[in-house]
Amino acid sequence: MENTQLKNAQDLWQPLSKAERDADKIVRPSMTYWQDVWRRLKGNKVAMGSLIFLVFLILVAIFVPMFWPYSYSDQNLMNANQGPTAEHIFGTDKHGRDLFIRVIYGARISLTVGIAASIINLVVGVVYGGISGYVGGRTDNLMMRIVDILYTIPLTLYVILLMVWLGAGMKSILIAIGTTYWISMARIVRGQILSLKEQEYVMAARTLGASDSRILFKHLVPNAMGPIIVTMTMSIPSAIFTEAFLSFIGLGVSAPKASWGVLANDALGSFMLYPHHLFFPALALSLTMLAFNFLGDGLRDALDPKMRK
Repeated sequence: MENTQLKNAQDLWQPLSKAERDADKIVRPSMTYWQDVWRRLKGNKVAMGSLIFLVFLILVAIFVPMFWPYSYSDQNLMNANQGPTAEHIFGTDKHGRDLFIRVIYGARISLTVGIAASIINLVVGVVYGGISGYVGGRTDNLMMRIVDILYTIPLTLYVILLMVWLGAGMKSILIAIGTTYWISMARIVRGQILSLKEQEYVMAARTLGASDSRILFKHLVPNAMGPIIVTMTMSIPSAIFTEAFLSFIGLGVSAPKASWGVLANDALGSFMLYPHHLFFPALALSLTMLAFNFLGDGLRDALDPKMRK
């Protein structure tokens, strides 16, 4: 009886063959967090298409004006109000200026404003919100009340006051956007820091003697980079639209400089007769804002730990 049981046990526990061992190998290689984020982002076709479009737009805005035969300010009244042709692919405006190169220069201005706003948003918002959330107490209350006061100031009124002091132009727009667009980032970073600063790894770093600045910028801020990147990406189309709106109502870039808002303003008087004057700058502005928003949505999904598979 015992021999029979031993034989049955030996039959049940047979060593695996080489083919069976190979079948149990882990097929998917290990990935870091950012590698997994990039993998998920690549799987989002809309976000990747938006990223490709934005890279293409940046390259066009940088390099096309270098070899284009016309400048944004070149006038030829003999060619005024022409429709799209082989020579002027977007047509010409009422002064005979090439509309294509003016739209490209408008992209330069809009992307400059958007990128500048995102950099200021990142630096000032992260530092301000991080310090507020990490220190807490009365310091946090005082810093957040300052944010609340700045948040209540209308941007248009703020730009008008800056124009009286500094004059109209890009300088006023950059200062206005740079001093107001970091507020939302500061609030988001503060909330993230408040939820992270009581974690075990922060207590361990504090026990090991790490300074407050090291804990904040080496441990807390990197763990909040997901919402930070999404907020920074979403702030770019908002800044671009703000610049276009201010230029449209005459508070931003002035002629002959080309901005999408200036081009839209110039096209209003002749829109019914020459719709291409408004169509191309409006299309460029719409596509750019959609691309940034779709990319921001894709980054939000890719950076969300709940989406990790």
